[in-house]
Amino acid sequence: MNTGHFPPSKQRGLIVHSIVILVLAVLAITGFVNLSRSEVGPAFLISLLVSLITFAPIPFFAYRAYSLLRADYYMDRDSLAINWGLRVEDIPLTDIEWIRSAGDLTHPINLPPLPMPGGLVGMRRHPDLGPVEFLASDSKNLLLVATARRIFVISPEDAVGLMQTFARATELGSITPTDAKSEYPSFIVSLAWQSGLVRYLWLTALFLNLGLFIWASIIIPSTPRVALGPQFVGSALETVPSSQLIIFPLASLLLTMAGWIGGLYFYRWEKERVLAFIVWGSSTLTSLLFLLAVLFIITTPI
Repeated sequence: MNTGHFPPSKQRGLIVHSIVILVLAVLAITGFVNLSRSEVGPAFLISLLVSLITFAPIPFFAYRAYSLLRADYYMDRDSLAINWGLRVEDIPLTDIEWIRSAGDLTHPINLPPLPMPGGLVGMRRHPDLGPVEFLASDSKNLLLVATARRIFVISPEDAVGLMQTFARATELGSITPTDAKSEYPSFIVSLAWQSGLVRYLWLTALFLNLGLFIWASIIIPSTPRVALGPQFVGSALETVPSSQLIIFPLASLLLTMAGWIGGLYFYRWEKERVLAFIVWGSSTLTSLLFLLAVLFIITTPI
């Protein structure tokens, strides 16, 4: 029997997500640049809001693009494996009641929230089927995989091939029965949180970043100008508006978030967890260095 991979269509979704990330990044960078040049006032506040609002969704869309990039549906005589980012569902074929096209439904199935190409992910409730979980990229090739617990919506590019493979596998029977397996992104977070060292590194980085933001927000209104950048002996001291100090907590937060996500990626495997600790420890150290940099700047006499 032919078994193998039946991945979803990816090209269109990756292009759309890349464009969204690029646009948000350009807007965020523009906001940060204007922020560093603005005096404290309405312009400063507007630039800050634009920067934060446009930067905040970038990790979300980046994860969706990563999930689509490694998305796959794999079927053999024992199980159907659905991989979507950190979401993994391994369904024994004996647990699958039926697989059919979504177009066969009497009542059309509603797409999940934010139905972007390449990212049809989320839960819906169908009046006839009950809870339905989308792990799909394209609304044109939707297949329903029914189990006793839940119905999954997938979108293999070769939908006919997957259904034919399922029919043959059902006729031949399972060789080695497998156990059902479900993994969610939140599972990795909760697993890492059980480690005392992980909790210490996460909370330390969190409090350092919060302290840096609070400290900068206190310094900026009370100190008109600060000495920022390299200063040379014998030359006049160059100062800039204190609003540019906001760059430090923003850069620290950006690096901390990138390190937190990168550490979660490595923490999934037992052999790679030392790399996760190195990444999280480096993020915490970086936040501390940003805090010390602000301390050095404000103690420099002008």
